[in-house]
Amino acid sequence: MSEQIHQVAIIGGGVCGTALLYMLAEYTDINDVILIEKYDAVAKVNSHGRNNSQTLHCGDIETNYSIEKASKVKSAAEMVVNYTESLESRDEIIFKYPKMVIGIGEDECEQLRQRFELFRERFATMQLLEKEQLAEIEPNVVLINDEFRPEECIALAVLDEYCAVDFNKLAESFITQAQKSDIQSLQINMNSHVNEIIYKDGLFHIQTQDRIVKSQTVVVSAGGHSLLLAQQMGYGLEFSCLPVAGSFYFTPKVLNGKVYTVQNDKLPFAAVHGDPDVLVEGKTRFGPTALLLPLLERYNIGTFFEFLRVLRLDTNVLKVFWDLFKVSDIRTYIFKNFLFEVPGLRRRLFLKEAQKIVPSLELKDIEFAKGFGGIRPQLIDKKESKLMLGEAKINPGNGIIFNMTPSPGASSCLVNAETDMRLIIEHLDVHIDEEKLQRTLHKKSGL
Repeated sequence: MSEQIHQVAIIGGGVCGTALLYMLAEYTDINDVILIEKYDAVAKVNSHGRNNSQTLHCGDIETNYSIEKASKVKSAAEMVVNYTESLESRDEIIFKYPKMVIGIGEDECEQLRQRFELFRERFATMQLLEKEQLAEIEPNVVLINDEFRPEECIALAVLDEYCAVDFNKLAESFITQAQKSDIQSLQINMNSHVNEIIYKDGLFHIQTQDRIVKSQTVVVSAGGHSLLLAQQMGYGLEFSCLPVAGSFYFTPKVLNGKVYTVQNDKLPFAAVHGDPDVLVEGKTRFGPTALLLPLLERYNIGTFFEFLRVLRLDTNVLKVFWDLFKVSDIRTYIFKNFLFEVPGLRRRLFLKEAQKIVPSLELKDIEFAKGFGGIRPQLIDKKESKLMLGEAKINPGNGIIFNMTPSPGASSCLVNAETDMRLIIEHLDVHIDEEKLQRTLHKKSGL
């Protein structure tokens, strides 16, 4: 009996890896795919609902996005909405809430007014809400004891679109739909930890704890471990990894939907927001905070030594750290977020952050969300001596791809999967059903 050689091996069963599995099974004539996941189920790490903000990022309320970036993000989010349209379990996966970004004070309000004029054509459902209108949608944002908060306050809002996702259930649905396809051989290997990948004789030899899997092509979507596996093969040595952990706080339900705040240009992705939690009913979840943590997985202390291997500490990495700490906004932010992790102190400190959104909150309302919050493995470009704030992909061009930190997170899972799918077919004698892809995933959804 000849040894099985797979056409595609996917390492990592998060929402990005499972999205690729679905795309290959549904839109190509590839007939042999294997997915390798080290845990006993998919989406156990950053794709789990407790480890992310559960947000379907559309580019409209993220003030660090330009109109060009926001348009790309919107298209990526539309693919997720379109995918779920025919699912029986759609209401368990994707959710509609009002969403908005609020401006507090004259400067932020002026920034949002200018943004509205720039974005209103591309985002046709976006509204500019003054205080009185805002009070009808999110009264706790602008009212204190039935009186308007004293600062000027407006919001850019989208009130009737899908904006929240349980990415765990989304990943599970990708597996289910892939298994319903006509693909000849689809294997899902759980509890299978990849130790090393070796390329020889035109094939990739994936060494797990109990066997070797051979494949013509490989896509690694395993967070910070993607960089670890890449560097073991000699790729991506110009990168270092800076893991940034996020924590959250619960309050009673004080918001009806998602409320974001204006981003500091020097600290993109750092602004606190409040959201309904799709896993915990009757609560509003505030966050995230940000903490530099020497782990590749938030609650897996065993990944400390793996972090040390991808840190690759040298003078270039130290220069990036020094440049970051020279910026007073960043220095203050890092110190403040360290204090957010100190029991007995963190609730009182975070209360001030949450009061930017809901000024009537009191200390008794704030509860640290124990066990919630993941890690984003942010990359450092050692050649350029700078922190990379977008997505990162290592593609040596020989049939293996390494994905780290998709941007904006899991919202881009399908567009990222499409990119990888197109790269894969360059190495295999296979085809994509372009008509089906356009008809099902790329149609205009309006979210």
